[in-house]
Amino acid sequence: MEMTGAMKTDRTLVVVFLRGGADGLTLTPPIGNQEYHDVRPNLAVSESKILKLGDANFGLNPGMAGLHDIFNDGGLTVAPAVGSDDQTRSHFYAQDLMEHGGMVAGGWLGRFLRYREGGNPTALSAIALSKAMPEVLRGAPAATVMDSIDTFSLGKNAGTFQAELGKLYQDDPTLLASAARDTLQALDRVGELTKSSYRPQNGVEYGDFSFAKSLKQAAQLIRAQVGVEAISLDLDGWDSHFGQSPLITPRIAQLSEGLTSFYRDLGPLMEKVTVVVMTEFGRRVTENSSFGTDHGRGGSMLILGDQNGGTLGHMPELITGILVGPGDVPVETDYRTTLQPILTKHGAGNAMAEIFPGFG
Repeated sequence: MEMTGAMKTDRTLVVVFLRGGADGLTLTPPIGNQEYHDVRPNLAVSESKILKLGDANFGLNPGMAGLHDIFNDGGLTVAPAVGSDDQTRSHFYAQDLMEHGGMVAGGWLGRFLRYREGGNPTALSAIALSKAMPEVLRGAPAATVMDSIDTFSLGKNAGTFQAELGKLYQDDPTLLASAARDTLQALDRVGELTKSSYRPQNGVEYGDFSFAKSLKQAAQLIRAQVGVEAISLDLDGWDSHFGQSPLITPRIAQLSEGLTSFYRDLGPLMEKVTVVVMTEFGRRVTENSSFGTDHGRGGSMLILGDQNGGTLGHMPELITGILVGPGDVPVETDYRTTLQPILTKHGAGNAMAEIFPGFG
């Protein structure tokens, strides 16, 4: 069933937000920096265990072996010291600023979908695998929120009601009716997906945790070719003021395992898929007295697929005298600079000034 006005696109951008301010110095720890070990006697990643990224002065956490394999395959780009121009170190303000793409209404992903090259959107052009619409998709011409594919329906025994709605709108030429038809067709397409169990490819088995389950559904939607251009999902719980290691070590494992399964499952389809992993800010360089870290500035960013892989930028020297504010990693790369070439590959065309107004 072809959707009315469906996008003629085969590219999908997946945005993963690590909510809570993920510690970039644990995700992508520095190499050859003694001060990092001096000020983090309990939290520093042992240099002998850091997974090397070529000759870069930073590497990957040892819990990210799957992502390290993808890096060696040329499918992962790793960027340290990435952030925004927010200096409040407030979760809510920093998340809003980063998802909006600056001091502007709506989300940058929503504006991308509104202004990018191509035809009309459908109800499945943008999907948030969540319980609520994320700020990054605000202002999108069409977006659907679903906690899971199974919940995207009009309820039990909705077939007759859905059929009657179809008859009501089938000959109506208005834009509202066109949107209604697209939504009903989307319900049909997703309904078809729920009738049979999804079988991951290439021997992949997704883990039994929510992040992996969301990525499995993202892979299912991409494979079904229902016109999905953008998917948003979260992995939260990174606010590590107290007892950081036992808090974020399992999340690092989930991040790596989930993304590795997704990458391996899609296989050659990853040539048309980009996954962007971002967080609102990093953590302070020095550990606190509660074996945790406080809100900082520069964090890490990961990009899977649709590029040549490698490293982007470098880890700045973590010397007390040149740190930012109360002792933060400086922001060497603005996250929008990293996003711009990705959005261009996904069809942004000449719309970058609308997507990130007032930037660059």
